[in-house]
Amino acid sequence: MASTPSGTPQQPRFDVDYVIRFRFGDKDCTQATEQLERLLRNLAEIGLEVEVRPGDAWSLLIFIRAHRKSLGRAVYQSRVRDWLYGVHNSEPSRTRFVEPQTEAERLRVINNMITLPPEQGGAGITPNHGEWKNVADVFPLHDQATNRQWMRDWSKKTFLSTEDLDQIRNKFGESVSFYFAFLQSYFKFLVFPALFGSFCWFFLGYYSTVYTVINCLWGVIFIEYWKQKEVDLSCRWETKGVSAVPTKRREFLPEKEVRDASTGEVRGVFPLPKRIARQFLQVPFALLSMVALGVIIATCFAIEIFISEVYNGPFKTYLVFIPTILVSSLVPTLSAILTSIATKLNDYENYETKETYDVELTRKIFVINFITSYLPIFLTAFVYVPFASLIVPYLDIFQLTVRPFVSKEQATAVRPEFSIDPSRLRNQVIYFTVTAQIVGFAMETIVPFLKQNLFRKYKAYTQSTNKKEPVAIQDATPEEAEFVSRVRNEAELPEYDVTEDLREMCIQFGYLSLFSPTWPLVPLSFVINNWVELRSDFFKICIECKRPVPRRTDTIGPWIDSLGLLSWLGSITSAALVHLFSNGHGMPNGKPTVKGWALLLTIFFSEHLYLLVRYAVRAAMTKLELPNIHQERTERYLVRKRYLDSTIKGAGDESEETTLEDDTSVPSMGAGNPTEKFWMRQNNWMESASVGASIIQEEVASADVKKQQ
Repeated sequence: MASTPSGTPQQPRFDVDYVIRFRFGDKDCTQATEQLERLLRNLAEIGLEVEVRPGDAWSLLIFIRAHRKSLGRAVYQSRVRDWLYGVHNSEPSRTRFVEPQTEAERLRVINNMITLPPEQGGAGITPNHGEWKNVADVFPLHDQATNRQWMRDWSKKTFLSTEDLDQIRNKFGESVSFYFAFLQSYFKFLVFPALFGSFCWFFLGYYSTVYTVINCLWGVIFIEYWKQKEVDLSCRWETKGVSAVPTKRREFLPEKEVRDASTGEVRGVFPLPKRIARQFLQVPFALLSMVALGVIIATCFAIEIFISEVYNGPFKTYLVFIPTILVSSLVPTLSAILTSIATKLNDYENYETKETYDVELTRKIFVINFITSYLPIFLTAFVYVPFASLIVPYLDIFQLTVRPFVSKEQATAVRPEFSIDPSRLRNQVIYFTVTAQIVGFAMETIVPFLKQNLFRKYKAYTQSTNKKEPVAIQDATPEEAEFVSRVRNEAELPEYDVTEDLREMCIQFGYLSLFSPTWPLVPLSFVINNWVELRSDFFKICIECKRPVPRRTDTIGPWIDSLGLLSWLGSITSAALVHLFSNGHGMPNGKPTVKGWALLLTIFFSEHLYLLVRYAVRAAMTKLELPNIHQERTERYLVRKRYLDSTIKGAGDESEETTLEDDTSVPSMGAGNPTEKFWMRQNNWMESASVGASIIQEEVASADVKKQQ
């Protein structure tokens, strides 16, 4: 697939690399103008061209384009840093000006130029942080023609090719491409358990020992294969080891500064014992999450059991919806509160690098997701079925809440003997693996799309009603006006977070590993879901979210550890489920007849067999050398051989400096080109600041006139 589709009308992009949305209010006009001047000056000092246009109400759009020489120097510095950290095998070319290899590399380097602190060669712009409170967003623009072409092509494919994944990497960066590569591998691996599970469902029934063993083995093979695949892809995309390259957080608060004995460099540090002491707060946080969410889920579970299987009074048809309403309203609210607490706790732990911060936050959030996703099924499988006959009599306390509505005859009526519903666990698994997946797809893709369209129509209606249009662009061509209007719409889109999609796939893998023996068609359901997911996620990135800033990585991060944990837990829960419910062992009331020692022995044997198999599979997978790993190893050998066999000759470096005085748009041979006209409207950053200040003054004056009316 070509990276630039043919036959698709190209909308002008005017060579814009990034857009900064700058917000201001009617009460901080002078402060906003000063911050705007400082912002534009910082950008110009590092060799970025700027153009200011009016945004929506109380905002400016600052368009950014990198000078070729400034970008070349930044790319060269990035390549040198990668070489020093061992990401690249060979030393970069001695020329100081290097062209970026992909669009993603270009955007990533320019983003570093904008956001890195001045001592590292950047402008130090951090949206919504520190002195840049008025900077709302920094984002690249979508290539809409390419996005539409990809969506058309991929809708006709069952699997994405390696070249398709390369195109995603070249456009959106390695972080997004690793997610799609993982989803693609997971989707391919699911085909076998889907077919085998369908066979077991037809011929072996539920809680099949054969299916359980094969499913656990499949999980181990997939995880160990993906670990090798990660290395292979990181070699192909030249990011192997990039996770070891630290990215310092601007929010890091050092307690003291020390001089490094080896380098002599002064750097801020935070004492490790103090951080460990703060990390101990994770224990009460985990307990708080378990207790808070557990109490809500268990209470709603008990109410649901009572209403559906014990209560036989009036309004039962309506009362059965109470637990669902409570869970749907309370659990997401409490989860959001706990997630906020987890974020604050992570901030308090004061991590120096962004990589460590993200890993620790992911682990905290996974605890919350684990409880909300799996606790209801655990309660059904290991509380309701074994102990329902002991617990249900105590649920009569709920009868007090409906006693005023019950007649005397109904109150004294003899209720039939309680019987455990053996299909309850299976129905619950079907709900979470089919119905909940459909609801999640609708909430993730369809609802945001409808909300965006309604919001745009509402915004257009309010602007026409209030006669409040954005400040007009002087001497704008129709193409430029249409382009700026499109950028305003993109600025309103939410940011894409690849972590959310990885979390969703991890939770789905957990249902498959932990509970699929209950219903062997679980993998078939996930095959269908993930075929849609692969396309809907790309639709979400291209249509419903801002274009993600390219991020480099060589792994899916801590989620691979979460997959391993879920696979190990699956060896325990699957064995317990099969032991409890297979062969129809049970009393007439549905309660299984199982001896405790036999259950514990089954779990012990299953878990140790799992650990043995995992060790064997891991040993076998490490001997499997995928093509890109072999190629990277060969290149590393050739580089070492070349350094040993030859003398490195230094090449003279050309040094060119860009000054603020040179930051002037000089008319070129292509001055008639719409793109050149776009960037020649304001000759330097000072003119851009003047235009921005006039827009701010016009907004404030318009607001004052409206107040007087």
